[in-house]
Amino acid sequence: MYRKVILKNGLRVVAERLPELRSVTIGLWVNVGSRDEVHGEEGYSHFIEHMFFKGTTSRSAAQISREIDALGGELNAFTTRETTTLYVKVLDQHLKPALTLLSDLFHRSRFDPRDVEKEKQVVLEEVRTVQDDPEDFLQELHTRQTLHRHPLGRPILGEVATIQRLRRKDLLQYMETHYHPLETVLAVAGNFQFKTLIPLVEDAFGSFQGHGRPHVSRWPPEVVGGVLVHRKPLEQAHLCLGLKGIPIDHKDRYAAYVLNAVLGGSVSSRLFHEIREKRGLAYSIYSYLSTYSDGGTLTVYAASRPREAPRVVELTTREIRRLRASGLDRKELQRAKNQMKGNVMLSLESSHSRMHKLAKDELSRGRHASLEEILEDIDRVSDDQVSRLSSELLDPRYLAVTALGPVSQRGLSQAIC
Repeated sequence: MYRKVILKNGLRVVAERLPELRSVTIGLWVNVGSRDEVHGEEGYSHFIEHMFFKGTTSRSAAQISREIDALGGELNAFTTRETTTLYVKVLDQHLKPALTLLSDLFHRSRFDPRDVEKEKQVVLEEVRTVQDDPEDFLQELHTRQTLHRHPLGRPILGEVATIQRLRRKDLLQYMETHYHPLETVLAVAGNFQFKTLIPLVEDAFGSFQGHGRPHVSRWPPEVVGGVLVHRKPLEQAHLCLGLKGIPIDHKDRYAAYVLNAVLGGSVSSRLFHEIREKRGLAYSIYSYLSTYSDGGTLTVYAASRPREAPRVVELTTREIRRLRASGLDRKELQRAKNQMKGNVMLSLESSHSRMHKLAKDELSRGRHASLEEILEDIDRVSDDQVSRLSSELLDPRYLAVTALGPVSQRGLSQAIC
């Protein structure tokens, strides 16, 4: 059973009761992420997420950790390019203390200047971790290349120089500008009673007040093509090939997911069969969609021996061109639709995943989409719909190739069909 309540301050509460579960997950989603940072603020959204756990006016960081462990639960947060999320998952009997803890972290975190200085080193280590992971680092390079100067192309973790010089007052000013109840969603999924939940939520978040109107300034990205090589002495060449994608609420979104599944989104996909199974050129090869509120990308990732990298690029672009020209057959279409329906149903078997879906639905569409509605939308995807979308998204003019490793830019450029 689903219900939506808007508090007097404008904060939206979206909740789904799942009495068959013994858990409940509560997520507080603020509609601000790395794309909303201006020059000099790169990494602020992510850094604020870290600071929520460093202590409040009534709890130290150690007390926060001990309290969630005593509840047998999970307390965490994450930052994306468009949102900042703080969430807690506990047994259903611990709903009230979980909400109290979440509220304390959100409303009363101290942001102690000494903790800010210490956390700078933690975040800088996180940046180094990404740079030492070829797959993560490549995808960061690729996003920056594909989306060029658009704010969506920035790394979520921020820039080293910006992190080093940020101060407590900068973070508080950023929150004052962007954190507003009208741009916040509380999503709750699991075993609870609505008559108990709503008063608890009002007590925990009803006093949340923003300053003026929420500040959200966004514009659609443009995908930029080209070839970029970042040479590094690695055992493998890591490759990303990017194309146009779609916004998260696009009318053809399920056709786009079918297209991705056929291209490289599963072990029965064309790229997996052609490059790994048939030729043994790569262990890891897959494609995925990145969807944002006003745009998106379709990306293929592969890792191969450096001398085989041009061949992998050649075969990948050939499959992209073939899919755009000829579309897919009925068996591929049905297999992709069955795969998608299975993935959707399996992914919603936990209170955490249900909470995530509730929030994303509200932020992107302003309404709840039931499982039955989603399955019906997938079933309605047609050959013509996928073919039309293929013609738009798989346009070689938007192809961006990014490589990390001991490969030459000239060789990759010549390999593009």
